[in-house]
Amino acid sequence: MLAVIDQITKNWAEANLPLLEPQPFLGEFLQLTLLYNTGAAWGMGSEITPVVTCLQIAIVIGVIIFALKAVRSPWYTVALGLILGGALGNIHDRLLRDPSPFHGAVVDFLELPNWPVFNIADMGVVGGAILIVVLGLFGVAADPAADAAEPDPAQSPSSTPEEQR
Repeated sequence: MLAVIDQITKNWAEANLPLLEPQPFLGEFLQLTLLYNTGAAWGMGSEITPVVTCLQIAIVIGVIIFALKAVRSPWYTVALGLILGGALGNIHDRLLRDPSPFHGAVVDFLELPNWPVFNIADMGVVGGAILIVVLGLFGVAADPAADAAEPDPAQSPSSTPEEQR
């Protein structure tokens, strides 16, 4: 769903915003500035767009495999869903937008002060990553049932009360 919302907003931005001319939305705090990014974050890697695209696809595959094999927590499912939705939205641009497949430019249009221009997909990726960090800080397991089934390593078999007698 996030990838669909991302594409709808990017199509709206292309149809309604002038290229590289900031349009106030929430005053100076949030402006709408259409630009095309052939690189990764902050435009880095714009000369190696096909490599960036392949890396993004590999990350998506890795996240899907991890999610299917190890994730049973609804919170991790939400976090990985945000990351996947955002990644797929930007991969769509890389594969299907001009100038050519694997060289496509990502449509960015949201601009905060002192921050690179971004899009809804970027918000999903960053939001999902932040949620994973927060879950880790609070000790939430990706698979709570697997964590509950694992024996406590502090209690080795030789330290059971029966064997200490």
